[in-house]
Amino acid sequence: MGVTNANEQKALDKAQEVRQFEDSKLGVKGLLDSGLTSLPPLFIHPPNVLSSLKPVGAKPKSIPTVDLSGLDSDRRPSVVEEVASAAREFGFFQIVNHSVPTEVLDQTIAALKAFHEQPTEAKARIYRRESETGVAFFSNVDLLHSKAASWRDTLIIRSGPKLADLEEIPEVCRNEVIEWNQQVQRLGGLLLGLLSEGLGLGASTLQNLTCLEKRNIAGHYYPSCPQPDLTIGLTSHTDPSVITVLLQDQIGGLQVKHGDEWVDVTPIPGALIVNIGDLLQIMSNDEYKSVDHRVLANASREPRMSVAVFYYPSDCESLFGPFPELVSPEKPAVYRQFKVGDFLKTFFTNELDEKSLKNYFRA
Repeated sequence: MGVTNANEQKALDKAQEVRQFEDSKLGVKGLLDSGLTSLPPLFIHPPNVLSSLKPVGAKPKSIPTVDLSGLDSDRRPSVVEEVASAAREFGFFQIVNHSVPTEVLDQTIAALKAFHEQPTEAKARIYRRESETGVAFFSNVDLLHSKAASWRDTLIIRSGPKLADLEEIPEVCRNEVIEWNQQVQRLGGLLLGLLSEGLGLGASTLQNLTCLEKRNIAGHYYPSCPQPDLTIGLTSHTDPSVITVLLQDQIGGLQVKHGDEWVDVTPIPGALIVNIGDLLQIMSNDEYKSVDHRVLANASREPRMSVAVFYYPSDCESLFGPFPELVSPEKPAVYRQFKVGDFLKTFFTNELDEKSLKNYFRA
């Protein structure tokens, strides 16, 4: 058999394996529950990806932590400066004293974990990639486009502008999702205000562009992996959002690219993680940075759980681009104008690690 025919056969075999996995509606948790002790070929990543997972030399410090207390006092300017500095330098930061009660954090993690740990049959009912109801369970957002799958399952729930149909939100986590959504709507408004001020703009600038209104909640479940050195939990990527707020448990595994090094994001009890998305880097004309991040395959015996909230503009038809206030003869616009709908379509029809959307829209 010639090289071309062999490659074609390999591609066909891989496509068949993807389809069988997708049609099974098991997710990776279902595979593990079936007694799996080694990874199917579908999940094994190429050597160039796996070699980058091994630490090289001393690791740099972790991402900054910002204390949000006293925002209504004379501390506000210093908090704005800390947030803006972290957004410019790292694109990621943890926040403490954010006013989301600890019990809400704990209950949110526990409820979404409980969803993933239901029997496969209970989850299979909503296993799908698109849903007008606003609720979908699947494994790997880019499964149908990626070179190799990652060891992760996800429950997606639309939380804004209109919350998903209540009867579609799984009962095991329904009340907790409703409460979490209320908390992150308030928190998102606060963060967008600080980030707007950090650019020298009015506190309501990003909210006026509907950047708080469209939100999706993603409950990511990373089961214990039988061969964590052969796969990854979430491939390196940047988020297409304006901002993302992440709640993670204490297992760890999230890494952020800083320069040429990968920084471990050590969990801080009670903290939340905030990262800049591609849309905000574009609107800030490269002042703020949307940076690559990934999650290692879970080598722990306990499952890892995280809950991400992605904030997007709900206005998909108006043109977006760098703020005029941030464009000058000395610093011309780095990006062209575009519609958010076109931007997101580009994201969801490509492989995660090939979605540096900022490059698609450069001027």
